Amino acid sequence: MRWFDKRYHSLNFELRKIFNEKIFKLSLDGGFTCPNRDGKIGFNGCIFCSDSGSGEYASDRILSIDKQIEDQINLLSNKWPNGKYIAYFQNFTNTYADVDILRKKYEAAINCDSVVGIAIATRPDCLDDDVIQLISELSKKTYLWIEIGLQTIHDGSAEFLRRGYPFSLFKEKVKKLRSYNINVVTHLILGIPNETKDMIFESISKVSSMDIQGVKLHLLHIIKGTDLEKYYNSTKFELLEKEEYIHLICDILERLNPNITIHRLTGDGSRDTLVEPWWSLDKRSVLNGIDKELSIRDSYQGKYYL
Repeated sequence: MRWFDKRYHSLNFELRKIFNEKIFKLSLDGGFTCPNRDGKIGFNGCIFCSDSGSGEYASDRILSIDKQIEDQINLLSNKWPNGKYIAYFQNFTNTYADVDILRKKYEAAINCDSVVGIAIATRPDCLDDDVIQLISELSKKTYLWIEIGLQTIHDGSAEFLRRGYPFSLFKEKVKKLRSYNINVVTHLILGIPNETKDMIFESISKVSSMDIQGVKLHLLHIIKGTDLEKYYNSTKFELLEKEEYIHLICDILERLNPNITIHRLTGDGSRDTLVEPWWSLDKRSVLNGIDKELSIRDSYQGKYYL
């Protein structure tokens, strides 16, 4: 199977199918925090989360939403003067506020010229009914998806990550979102200490069987200043090597529902903050390696999906 030039269902393919042109994402900082940081659940966040709330490439939160969008479009305008954009509320928990505040921020993004949709990263424990009602309302006005950082279906691994909610809650909220026809994208982390390949495949199998529209596959990478860095320094647990990761991704793609859109195939911390693995900075090489391995196997997303 082919999705343009790829052997997997890429986000580029999906957005071109919908909008008939290339679409770009603009990473925004909505000024939110997280219940895993303000004391409602915890204070230090997930073990891998940086001080920026896993939004190393987001804009400056002191700027208004429309100003953030304007600045980012200006940076891209020389190469893509007529570009269209998804406004991506990326870091921390972007539904963790009063509904009136959320509405104001989301609508500020939607109302910007050249913005054709929004993406909202959040947690299932911050998706109360009034928030879902608001998201449903907005999804009728613009292209929209909700991102949920699941990371793993295994609650033991989730405890290590300090995720702060059970898998059962994720399933409940996905079902509720889909009852409103809201698109759901979920994140999975590969390389969690003590997770076997079979455990990873179990996560893939479960996600494939659910009504989920997209997935982001992340390499576990260590960022300066995180509790994961402290754990790594004290244990020196084994990280995935580049070729090992490429083969694992291909194994995963072969097992993944081909209707699920691939939003990301690797994690990439910034050069200034990354501790390990350094090979992950060469994202192009990793993606090319995945393409090459799928070609060698004569394989594609969903080849072994049942």
